[in-house]
Amino acid sequence: MNKTFIPRSDYTTKKWYVLDASHKPLGRLATIISIILQGKHKVDYDPAVDNGDYLIIINAKNIIIDSWSTGHLKFRVFRPGKPGSSLKKVFEKIPQKIIESAVKNMLPKGSQSSIQNRLKIYEGVDHPHAAQKPIVWEG
Repeated sequence: MNKTFIPRSDYTTKKWYVLDASHKPLGRLATIISIILQGKHKVDYDPAVDNGDYLIIINAKNIIIDSWSTGHLKFRVFRPGKPGSSLKKVFEKIPQKIIESAVKNMLPKGSQSSIQNRLKIYEGVDHPHAAQKPIVWEG
């Protein structure tokens, strides 16, 4: 008889976490975000079950795009052939878009839209999710 424990999606309640993105590289930040959204940080992780948590990102304006040149942003091509789409220009207008696209490409292709709905990104420190009593992510 098989005694392997396979959790159901309603097995645990989804927790809310707050992650401060200030002075963190984009790639490392996207990796941490995708792990939390998929639920890989839990001991009962199963790839067939969606048991990831909600995540609130604050200070999205202060992330590091180039870790080797923190003093200034270089013009990187975000979407080739499209005018006005360098990474610097997009980051100055909408820093959330850079984080969302990086995280979206790290998530499994079949569940990108459902998992990405649990990600909330804000430019500053303030967020409207205080009622959910989010836990500060230390990691």
